[in-house]
Amino acid sequence: MTLPEELLSESGVQEVIGWLVHAIEAAGALIIFAGAVWAFARFASTGLRRRSLISQFNKIRLSLGRFLVLGLEFQLAADVLRTAVAPSFDEIGQLAAIAAIRTLLNFFLTREIAQERAEIEHDRKGEPERHSVTP
Repeated sequence: MTLPEELLSESGVQEVIGWLVHAIEAAGALIIFAGAVWAFARFASTGLRRRSLISQFNKIRLSLGRFLVLGLEFQLAADVLRTAVAPSFDEIGQLAAIAAIRTLLNFFLTREIAQERAEIEHDRKGEPERHSVTP
């Protein structure tokens, strides 16, 4: 069984990849949206139950950060896939800039998640919270 010639042509492959890129971008956007809705719902329900928002706030932020990191990874995957077939130098430059920005966002989000996790663990153990200053 052979694939139609138009699917095997460069323009056919670009069209298929275009659809895949849209699907991956949509998945990333849905992940970020779901995380934001979930975080808002947790924040609102915690506030309505009159529980201490301060103790729950870090847990909510930690979970939202995880959603953001995962969503950004999907967005970056879509950008890489977009330039998979015969990219121009402009597209490669744009990908490099987008990848750098998203990688920096991911780095700082991941670092913040680790700090939040450490604070939560200190709170659970009843240890006094240590504040470290990182340059």
